[in-house]
Amino acid sequence: MAAKISYADVEVGTELPAQSFRVDRATLVRYAGASGDFNPIHWNEKFAKEVGLPDVIAHGMFTMAEAIRVVTDWAGDPAAVVEYGVRFTKPVVVPNDDKGAVIEVSGKIAAMLDDEARTVRVDLVAMNEGRKVLGMSRAVVRLA
Repeated sequence: MAAKISYADVEVGTELPAQSFRVDRATLVRYAGASGDFNPIHWNEKFAKEVGLPDVIAHGMFTMAEAIRVVTDWAGDPAAVVEYGVRFTKPVVVPNDDKGAVIEVSGKIAAMLDDEARTVRVDLVAMNEGRKVLGMSRAVVRLA
């Protein structure tokens, strides 16, 4: 499967469709099982608070993975992402209630990198409760 977006159809400033991702405690437990990261700050409220956190927090790699979904859904192929990196700036606090937390992600084309390779740089913004939770969130994407 190739990227469904053509390099010729985008330019610097093109916005990707924004998405919101809900995360609750059950999601964190499932992610812990899949990733092998059973650090109690991700599931044990008492422990998280004892180490100075406001509550249980989402795994950083989970937050990073949710953010890149904006790019992979837009491109139509996860393999179109040839490079991806972030800095973790704030934790996503996940309360023990029916609502959980929401990670809101937007992205836009920040640079046309290589006409021959048809690569662009997408800058992402990931927010939770009005706070930026990922910094320097950038992906290099190969388009059709």
